[in-house]
Amino acid sequence: MRVSLFPKGELDDLVGGRTDVNAWIAQAASLPIDGVELYFRFFPAGDPAAVRRVGEALAAADIAMPMLCVSPDFAHPDPGVRRQQIDEYGRFITIARELGGAGASCRVLSGQRHPGVDPDQGVQWVVEAFEELIPTARELDVVLAFENHYKDGYWTYPEFAQRRQVYMRILDAIDERLHFGVQFDPSNAIMAGEDSVDLLRSVINRVVTMQASDRQLAPGATLESLRRADGTVGYSPDLRHGVIGQGLNDYPAIFGLLRDGGYDGWISIEDGVNGWDEMRASVDFLNEARETYFGGSRDIRITAVERARERVRGKLA
Repeated sequence: MRVSLFPKGELDDLVGGRTDVNAWIAQAASLPIDGVELYFRFFPAGDPAAVRRVGEALAAADIAMPMLCVSPDFAHPDPGVRRQQIDEYGRFITIARELGGAGASCRVLSGQRHPGVDPDQGVQWVVEAFEELIPTARELDVVLAFENHYKDGYWTYPEFAQRRQVYMRILDAIDERLHFGVQFDPSNAIMAGEDSVDLLRSVINRVVTMQASDRQLAPGATLESLRRADGTVGYSPDLRHGVIGQGLNDYPAIFGLLRDGGYDGWISIEDGVNGWDEMRASVDFLNEARETYFGGSRDIRITAVERARERVRGKLA
């Protein structure tokens, strides 16, 4: 198991250019981690030099980039927008390969839950988009990691496939096992009203990446009140990030399932909203979990594609 960071706390400043992405990579590399996950909005179209600069920063820090987090909207009711989103996502698969190498992951979502979209029609649009993009992923040896998501911070509506029954319909419709799998986020399962351990048990054989985070509710807030706030841009202020292992998730059960399922991949920390002291505490928690549950393994040579191949060959559960 390897530990990486996602810049959740600095995301707005990084996207807005107030914080330099390369400086953040250097700062992240000062912690005892193996990699960093990056966000698609760091790489605007028409600026290939941005990719080159980040690649140089990764090399200088001697750190990997296991996944590029992308937030496409394949459930949009406008076919022109869906077409643009598919084409744009193809560009990000290429960036994921350039920065992460063979076997890197590219996070994929279904899109926003736009009002008036029939669920069956939305599932069809999303599956069609995934099926169109999988050949590019195969060609470049990149894994599309389908996240059980809550809501991109720049979206108006929550994830179309937020609810388990919709997520599983889409996942089960995709036969690809080598270049398509699950990006598991236990906090997002809780936000959807699901038992995160039970969801992981259902998808463990297809997990290729995981984001570790923890959430606490603001005083007086409930999960139901958060789920009703589905027409506002960004996250609800009643949803509080915190140190991993100190919130709502049952991490001992989660790590036990991952270990028993043969998972030895990346776990990325989605923290830092309240500063680097909490980020360091989360890194320490994940490194201790590596020792406790995974025997200290951190062989970064094993990629998501290689793990998927082993599963297909029957070597893993």
